[in-house]
Amino acid sequence: MSEPLVIIGNGMAAARLCEELSERACGRYAIAVVGEEPRLAYNRVLLSSLLADEISAAEVELKPARWWRDRGVTLVYGRPAVAVDPTIRRVQLADGATIPYSKLVIATGSRPIRLPLPGMDLPGIKAFRDLTDVAELRRAAPGARAVVIGGGLLGLEAAYGLAKGGATVTLVHLMDRLMERQLDARAALMLHREVEARGVEVLLGAETKAIEGRRRVEGVTLASGRTIPADLVVVAVGVRPNAEIARTAGLTINRGIVVDDRLETSERGIYAIGECAEHNGQCYGIVEPAYEHAHILAQCLVGSEQRYTGSVLATNLKVSGVRVFSAGDFVGAPGTEALLLSDPGLKTYKKLVIADDRLVGAVLFGDTADGPWYLELIRSGQRIDALRDELVFGRALAEIAHSPICLKTNHDENIVNPAPERAACMSYRAPQHSVMASQAFDSN
Repeated sequence: MSEPLVIIGNGMAAARLCEELSERACGRYAIAVVGEEPRLAYNRVLLSSLLADEISAAEVELKPARWWRDRGVTLVYGRPAVAVDPTIRRVQLADGATIPYSKLVIATGSRPIRLPLPGMDLPGIKAFRDLTDVAELRRAAPGARAVVIGGGLLGLEAAYGLAKGGATVTLVHLMDRLMERQLDARAALMLHREVEARGVEVLLGAETKAIEGRRRVEGVTLASGRTIPADLVVVAVGVRPNAEIARTAGLTINRGIVVDDRLETSERGIYAIGECAEHNGQCYGIVEPAYEHAHILAQCLVGSEQRYTGSVLATNLKVSGVRVFSAGDFVGAPGTEALLLSDPGLKTYKKLVIADDRLVGAVLFGDTADGPWYLELIRSGQRIDALRDELVFGRALAEIAHSPICLKTNHDENIVNPAPERAACMSYRAPQHSVMASQAFDSN
């Protein structure tokens, strides 16, 4: 008889866990997925593309209804869970119904942060977090004067989508550069220019003081005293773990739901994954760690000794129509050095941070094709001294330069007319219009 497994949350982490379990132990668990939103699981990463009208609503759906049925997964969506009783092992729904479980997984994601400012309760204040938000923003965008508060990833995506939808957009950011957690100063400056080229006014170092209006939003006042006229305000200043359901079960919570290396909470048989989970003091607000959680938990649930040791933070996304990638220590701690490659003509920039002959961080702007390869090098910790000469030019050159043919001809001093393969190896050099430099970081 299948063991009852309940997953609270119907997002990307829950969908990946179901996929992993169906591949490893189909039939071992009778899975029920409880979702707050009245729809199938969808890809939140694509919401900005949907807002910008670059894709259709059908394209954000992760799995069709048939996929869930074929794997025996019971979907209970549009009926949120409101409490968990670990004593009798039951989940209570908002309509009063209860669902029994043997094992429980909490995958409730996160909630958008709402600023404690005057006027935040006025009509016309929106978040940018789910499909309902996207639908409301698309209706409001044409001809609107919109202010987006927050210059991180979500704020930039909202500003870009609103501008494409016909709104006049001003983006207000408290910090001195955009995406300060994911980009260094040079990449952030390049992004700033590209965002403004797409019709979005960007105000940096701008603190929001109040939202103005009587019956609805009329403007945003900054600490400098300037008031920006607005019919629509989008608040995108970050998210916090959604741990409310865990409190009803008496689980240990800091910023998020505290889990161990098996993703198990303080209560035996209850697990947490994704943005709601906190492991070793770290909460991850991006998708890839949630997928890693799902991968590890699926193995644990089928008896594996696999353990989660944390994630290397990486961003590989399309922001305001521009591709950016960052991973690891892309700023450069004391004692590290950086390889830089910049091409203003092609609007590309690359910075690789090296420590002890190992790649420890990377930031790419414009051309991010080699991002996954750099991330692999960072995670593996392998030495890159043999690849150093070609590393900044990408995987293709590194693999060609170190192929058996190239390694053989590189040591043959008697060749007068190199073979075509050798000529191909020799032809990979820095483009004439590119500038490369090596910069050392120290504590001075």
